[in-house]
Amino acid sequence: MPRVMRIGRVELKVLDLEKSVDYYTKIIGLQETGRMGDSVYLKAWDEFDHHSLILTKSNTAGLAHLAFKVETLEDLAYYEKQVEKFGCTTTRISRGARLGEGEAVHFILPTGHHCELYTEIDFLGTAVGTLNPHPWPLGAQGIAPHRLDHCLLTGDDLKTVTRFFIEALNFRQSERITSVDGEELLGSFLFTTNKAHDLAFVKGPDAKLHHAAFFVDSLHDVFKAADILSMYEVPFDVTPTRHGITRGETIYFFDPSGNRNEAFASGYMTYPDMPTITWTEDKIGQGIFYHRRELSESFMKALT
Repeated sequence: MPRVMRIGRVELKVLDLEKSVDYYTKIIGLQETGRMGDSVYLKAWDEFDHHSLILTKSNTAGLAHLAFKVETLEDLAYYEKQVEKFGCTTTRISRGARLGEGEAVHFILPTGHHCELYTEIDFLGTAVGTLNPHPWPLGAQGIAPHRLDHCLLTGDDLKTVTRFFIEALNFRQSERITSVDGEELLGSFLFTTNKAHDLAFVKGPDAKLHHAAFFVDSLHDVFKAADILSMYEVPFDVTPTRHGITRGETIYFFDPSGNRNEAFASGYMTYPDMPTITWTEDKIGQGIFYHRRELSESFMKALT
């Protein structure tokens, strides 16, 4: 069976490119791997591929595109047909259109977000290598996450976008948020790996980004991230807490352009045969912020 392996990259639109690069390298702790035009490419220390984050200068903040990596060129062709069968128009992005990348299949999700599938990308390796590696690199800067973990996007028709990922891309749904009567879908958490989610959607305006998340090891690392963010006076959205949904430990904050970031730790493992967990609208506060049990206005409305 062809397989979508994981979320591979996100491209964020930023207002001040150099200020953003400074933030994502010094505070988040990513490594700059190259530049092309108005874009800068970055990776986390524990990622093998050339980049997982692209920062592109723009007049507005938000998500330019997100992309998922498949295993082979045959898988890429298979999923291209699956996407078209679902009713989405595909176009091919040529090799070399972006730095370090091979050919990609581009399409627009039912929620209006630009999405791509790819398999070929330059290989740089991790900061600790693959021969007798140390558990983490000396000299790591900032929060120093292991990897890009997931994105949360907003859209109006969550039933259709959920059906797209399940039917066209073979994702599964780990959790969902529904109205109390179960008729309306308000949140959808989707996975293709063993993570609690690789991508999620909540009800809201189409084509918006809620946050891009980076994985850290533990709650201790979440608190360390909070300390670093406070030292640099980075604006917080939510200070350290736990999710009910995914059981992850979390902190939310904003990059210089207003794009929300998350440092995310833990979370349960998923398996293909697990049932979907349901949260109802009356318990959504506890589902998102398990301790506080209510949502803040900024968490609901600050979108890019």
